[in-house]
Amino acid sequence: MIQSICVAGAGTMGSGIAMSAALSNFKVILFDLNPNMLISAKKEIDANLDFLIAKRKLTGPQKQQVLTNITFTFLAADCVTDLVIEAIVEELDVKIKFFQTISSINKSDTIFASNTSSFSITLLQQNIPNPARVAGMHFFNPAHIMKLVEVVKGEQTDEKTIELLFAICSDLKKLPVRCSDSPGFIVNRVARHYYLEAMNLVENNISDIESIDQAMESMGFKLGPFKLMDLIGLDINYLVSESIYNAFNHAARFQPSDLQRKKILNKELGKKTGKGFYDYTNISTGR
Repeated sequence: MIQSICVAGAGTMGSGIAMSAALSNFKVILFDLNPNMLISAKKEIDANLDFLIAKRKLTGPQKQQVLTNITFTFLAADCVTDLVIEAIVEELDVKIKFFQTISSINKSDTIFASNTSSFSITLLQQNIPNPARVAGMHFFNPAHIMKLVEVVKGEQTDEKTIELLFAICSDLKKLPVRCSDSPGFIVNRVARHYYLEAMNLVENNISDIESIDQAMESMGFKLGPFKLMDLIGLDINYLVSESIYNAFNHAARFQPSDLQRKKILNKELGKKTGKGFYDYTNISTGR
């Protein structure tokens, strides 16, 4: 039975996952090696909880209980829980090293789940004791709002692990979908062309950014491809494209866009830097 959850990585995704778990009354440890990231995460969680209060979806006492449920730490030794959800930097070697480190201090049946959006769960299982307990648990941004979670089964993942993660998703009021280990899983593989073809249209002077976003939103998409990339972060989105491109032996249909790469080189990464495909420097984004 899962009673405690460690979320590793206090960035946007990690803090959102931690908040979701705390809202569902799990005892949560939010871990990051960088104390400044923990300070930022605490402020972000506090602001998101205040937003829920303003929307009358949460009360003041409930907010305090959520904050009480979360322990912030920069010490890996504190990360002893029933479930560890990894949401650290999207670098395979770093993730593997983290799981190897954290497995050495946890119980043999602690479940390890990676929030990776593109790396192979099967690769992450290597050199970890009892790899049957390792799976993917891919949340979507913002994690405390978005319902979908891709639960990914690696080659050695036990069926009981998948069943347990489905139950946890239910406790978190999320919608889990099952996927076998494959580049990009479901959403990132299908959505890759939502981004890539949109950028191809701009690069070939067929249309412009605003028109494409307007067209897709008028068809029912909540955000056009360029607004969505700005929200995700162009650097993160590009890394996923690059990972899938490499995994499919440089298939032309997955080739990353030079338009996006140039934006990244100019440090125009989207909303988080104030500029991406759109300029946010003089716009109040609200909540």
